[in-house]
This record gives sequence, C-alpha cells and structure tokens, in this order.
Amino acid sequence: MIERYTRPEMAAIWQDENRFRIWLDIEILAMEAMVRKGWIPKDALARDRRKASFDVARINEIERKVKHDVIAFLTSVAEYIGDDSRFLHVGMTSSDVLDTAFAVQMRQALSLLIREAEGVYGVLRRRAGEHRRTVMIGRTHGIHAEPVTFGWKMALWADEVRRDIERLRRARDVISVGKLSGAVGTFANIDPSVEEYVCRKLGLRPAPGDGPIASPAAVG
Repeated sequence: MIERYTRPEMAAIWQDENRFRIWLDIEILAMEAMVRKGWIPKDALARDRRKASFDVARINEIERKVKHDVIAFLTSVAEYIGDDSRFLHVGMTSSDVLDTAFAVQMRQALSLLIREAEGVYGVLRRRAGEHRRTVMIGRTHGIHAEPVTFGWKMALWADEVRRDIERLRRARDVISVGKLSGAVGTFANIDPSVEEYVCRKLGLRPAPGDGPIASPAAVG
C-alpha cells in the first residue's frame, strides 16, 4: 500500500496494530467458546480479557529471532497475561488466526469502500435532480450530436455507482469466510462449535469444506 495515495482510514485497516488486534480478538473469542463448553476456566477468561495486550515492536523483535509471526504474537501477549496464556490458541493452528483475520480486514476495507461509494452515489443523485433541465451538447464519435441534459448524464453515472455498490456488497459477502479447524483443517484438536462461535461474532461464516469428511454438497 503506497502511503501517499492511501487515505488514513484505509491505511489503518492494514497496519500491524489493527491486524494484531484482530488476532487477539480471535484468540479471546475462541476462549469464550471453550468456556461455554466448560473446557476452559471462566476465571481464566476474565483475567485474560483484563490483561491481554501486545506490543508491535516486541512482536517484531521476537519474530526476528523465532522466524514465526504467530509464535511471536502469542509470546508478546503471554508477557502481559502470564500463566493464563496457556489457555490461548488451544487446538488452533496459525492459519486459523491468519486467514480469519485477513477476512475481517477485507470486510473492514470493503465496508469503508461501500460507505464512501454510497456518499458518491448520494451526491450524484442530488446533482442529477438539480441539473435535470440543464441542457448540454450530446456527443457521439467525438463530435457534437443531439442535445441532452447534464442531469441525465449524472443520473447515468449515479446508476453506474449504484451497481458498483452492489458488486462491492457481493464481494464483501463472498470473502466473509473464516476457519478455526486446527492443524490441516481436520478439527482433530478443536471442536467445530468454536469455529462457528468465533465466525458468527466476527460477522463471518465458517468455511463449508472444513473437516476431512465434509459433504461434497457443502462445497458445490
């Protein structure tokens, strides 16, 4: 992402601070799901919620040594939490965090684009109404043609943007998929209910093909 061409809100979505914050949200949500099942002590979750944090510079420092981003992240979080960090990342694999967080970031980015496009659409609609009787020269093959109105042209642009917004919404829906299925995606060490809970809380849906015995119908 080229900083000088990026608006601050979009840049913030893709900065390390936001990415690691989502990672931490996923870890805490997974703990919540496991507490509901009685697999993790409720008081440990309360302590982790209260103390959980991370330091981006520290994560980068650890990663340079261990050559593993998620291990570096979890190590930094453990430095804040202490002994209760043993309840983080239970049964999970790195891709559970990385892929799910990436889907959240894409949702955030697309939501921002949709919001901004809706603003453009609103302006174009207003201008179309204001200029519905503003006559201008039509053009075809690069030369003057029959007269049209500027409001009509603005209405055409508005309708283009409306369709663009629908495409952005469909794209957001398509990418809104997460996974917490453990090593190689078999749920051998984590229950599908954890995946369902975390994804629902994040506005995602579980990957339909998760698990070694997924029905062919689930993946089309």
